[in-house]
Amino acid sequence: MDVSVTMWSLTIVGLCALIAADFFIGGRKPHEVSIKEAGIWTAVWVALAALFGLGLLVFAGGRPSGEFFAGFITEKSLSVDNLFVFVLIMAKFAVPTIYQQRVLMVGVLIALVLRAVFIAAGAAIVSTFSWVFFIFGAFLIWTAWKLVQEARADEEEEEFEENRLLKAVEKRFPSTDQYHSTKLFIMENGKRLMTPMLIVMLAIGTTDVLFALDSIPAIFGLTQDPYIVFTANAFALMGLRQLYFLIGGLLKKLVHLSYGLSIILGFIGVKLVLHALHEAGVHVPEISIPVSLGVICAVLAVTTVTSLYASKKQALAEAGSEEDRARDKDSVDV
Repeated sequence: MDVSVTMWSLTIVGLCALIAADFFIGGRKPHEVSIKEAGIWTAVWVALAALFGLGLLVFAGGRPSGEFFAGFITEKSLSVDNLFVFVLIMAKFAVPTIYQQRVLMVGVLIALVLRAVFIAAGAAIVSTFSWVFFIFGAFLIWTAWKLVQEARADEEEEEFEENRLLKAVEKRFPSTDQYHSTKLFIMENGKRLMTPMLIVMLAIGTTDVLFALDSIPAIFGLTQDPYIVFTANAFALMGLRQLYFLIGGLLKKLVHLSYGLSIILGFIGVKLVLHALHEAGVHVPEISIPVSLGVICAVLAVTTVTSLYASKKQALAEAGSEEDRARDKDSVDV
């Protein structure tokens, strides 16, 4: 898809306007986000993404539109996995509830800027070296296998570990261990101190870069158009803050999410390898965008249904065990 500099500029200005509206309407004043507010904003961001995809359908055709929707759904599903880590970060830094939405807003903006750099670099590499698809494909298949292994390990609850960049920042700049509203720096005894608010924002933004290591190759497996890659990532990330508050309590119920994501990443990895073979002159079938979109949606639907069923079954089993223990206790007391 041939996108002019003017279109790029208008798109970036439009996204900045949406981010500004989100901030001034819902995120300017620190407050505890309700389920209703999170639900409304989540619906707004999904509707805006749908309108953008339909706009591509009208002005650019079915293929770019299909690639956008496939990329957006993939990035959105992968971003849900990010929320598990965001929960750990919030707990690690003991972020007060009223400040969490501000932390997520700035953290997501940092992540969006860093991803834009990743996308630009990825687009340059892909356009120059077609063999890089073999590397991307192999990496995604390996990541899919790793996800399955981690899910089967059934490890105990994880703890957030700070990355090297974050440790370097904390070591170099003096900081305070108390929050001071939404301030990033304060003056104390004549010294300029960094607050935990800035540290946790950096933690959210830089940690998301680690997730970009698989999500960026994944979307390049669906489309090599930098414009679609960027916009799909932007729309998926910008609604992440509201999604955090909307499904935060449901995250633990998505017990099969890792399996679903592993299937999606493995599928896109195979698609990339086939594409690389095709580019190398080998006659192999290529997976079309409609097929990719159908597989991604089907996997997510099945994963959600089986996760909720398994969670409900586990809850009933735990309730039954509680009743048995209570009955045994009453028998002993008698």
